[in-house]
Amino acid sequence: MKKLITSIPNLLLAVLMCLVLSGCSTTGVQVTDESPWQPIQFDTQVNALDIDFIDDKKGFLVGSNRLIMETNDGGQTWEERSLDISGEENFRLLDIDFNGNEGWLIGQPSLVMHSVDAGKNWIRLSLGNKLPGQPFLITTVDANKAELATTAGAIYETSNSGESWEAKVVDASGSGGVRDLRRTKEGDYVSVSSLGNFFSTLDKDSDTWVAHQRASSKRVQSIGFNPDGNLWMLSRGAEIRFNQDNNDLENWSKPIIPILNGYNYLDMGWDSNDVIWAGGGNGTLIASNDGGNSWYLDPVASSLPTNYIKILFFNNDLSEQPKGFILGERGYILKWNG
Repeated sequence: MKKLITSIPNLLLAVLMCLVLSGCSTTGVQVTDESPWQPIQFDTQVNALDIDFIDDKKGFLVGSNRLIMETNDGGQTWEERSLDISGEENFRLLDIDFNGNEGWLIGQPSLVMHSVDAGKNWIRLSLGNKLPGQPFLITTVDANKAELATTAGAIYETSNSGESWEAKVVDASGSGGVRDLRRTKEGDYVSVSSLGNFFSTLDKDSDTWVAHQRASSKRVQSIGFNPDGNLWMLSRGAEIRFNQDNNDLENWSKPIIPILNGYNYLDMGWDSNDVIWAGGGNGTLIASNDGGNSWYLDPVASSLPTNYIKILFFNNDLSEQPKGFILGERGYILKWNG
């Protein structure tokens, strides 16, 4: 009788957990035997924050503490480079983007640089002192033309290599500040407010952000576009959601919670085999090859003492084969060999 009485609270707890999770899609996650990822560890301990390629072999990596590295073998090996910046200035290089030999590079605080010779030389541009927020995202649109988005949700366009910038957004406050921000190749934007309490969209033909409620009470961690142009959302509590209709951004899938280990997912990406990858804290990297219905843990990623903060896949006409990288902290990245 004593054993029966003792087990009742545990039974009630189990029932309660079932009720809580009844509105969620949860799956068992096992570690797979093989991995398509090759770990690369740099001598430096700074964090890699972005990568872009000029052609199949040549590319650049940027990161915190003025980090800029170059590869000439498709990302297998990297060598540190330097920028013509005063040694007293310490920038967090956030984003780099190339279109052919022309490229743009941004950092915080208030750094914008431009190259027309495949990154051999960089020209630093003045943004003045009235720019709302800090540079957050840069896109090389065409020759001499680029779009710059800031942490305040402002977006500016230049058509003369940065000599002048024209505002594309009437009122940047509609974005709520920027915690995360993505752009499609066509020019549509989506952002997460700085507090994660809502997200906003900006159509390529519009000059006004449109705010949308988040899918649940959990604050949004990050948001982005899948290869079809539909949105995905990562929320606190390690929740994953998908939207199947860009015309109905209030309608999201039930939260998918593949694994609860106390760490949130920070980014998602689709490789060329349509495998979905989600990375986060404490070496967490999970994958799904059936659209998110079931998931598995990557064995190589989980063995590294790092947090995965950005997932990038490259598949364009310049590449002999698709490329993929996952950027971690403390000098770690993963190279995809899928």
